[in-house]
Amino acid sequence: MRVGFIGLGSQGGPMARRIADGGFETTLWARRQASLDPYADTAAKTAGSPAELGAASDLVCLCVVGDDDVREVLYGENGVLAGMASGGIIAIHSTVHPDTCREVAESAAAQGVSVLDAPVSGGGPAVEEGKLLVMVGGDEHVAERCRPVFATYADPIVHLGPLGSGQVTKILNNLLFTANLGSAVSTLELGAALGIPRERLAEVLNGGSATSKALGSIAVFGGTVEGLAPIAGALLQKDVRHAASIAANVSAPEGAVFAAADAALTTMDYPR
Repeated sequence: MRVGFIGLGSQGGPMARRIADGGFETTLWARRQASLDPYADTAAKTAGSPAELGAASDLVCLCVVGDDDVREVLYGENGVLAGMASGGIIAIHSTVHPDTCREVAESAAAQGVSVLDAPVSGGGPAVEEGKLLVMVGGDEHVAERCRPVFATYADPIVHLGPLGSGQVTKILNNLLFTANLGSAVSTLELGAALGIPRERLAEVLNGGSATSKALGSIAVFGGTVEGLAPIAGALLQKDVRHAASIAANVSAPEGAVFAAADAALTTMDYPR
């Protein structure tokens, strides 16, 4: 399978490298040459446009930031779909709204291209170990065709159901992570009011039964979210907004998890 990859950021870049090092014919595209330079030591080729990348690929993996970025690289005369042949597959590793995946799938189906939503969790370190978590939605037979590629950087690879299922799962994951941030911050603030230094309380809680990935992320920055906000604040805001949208679509109650997530985003100066 020939693989194209777009989105060579802190997570996508290591994924693309693992694909190339795994022996798959790999083509990369980026807006800036500086983003491609780190892969000069791999067998990966580069394309002059997303359309050129699409024409050279059986599977195109996208790891761009958001919904509009996905549309930008796929659509138009220079977009991936303009070059991709019938029988090709697009895997959306970005965390986007499930409706965006369904919109893309409708456009892609007109030319015989399949779409999977395959958001990921774990970050760059998990990629390096081949332990990234991939949450897949879409046709199971198509997903199985892509599994050998995903397996170069991921374990486990979980198929969750029809198209959009992966995105719903990832959005719920990020909603709970954000809520956990809010709960952790509230606990640390209470501790400070009771005379326990935030950094010491974070150290203790992080080593006990109350630990969580969110608390660990805060502990790295001395018990506050100030250092985390520039890294994850805008992304979590986007994902909580998507969670609110999909909950509203099925008239599901928001409940305590949204209240805690709101508290975290407010602390990071990112209102939902």
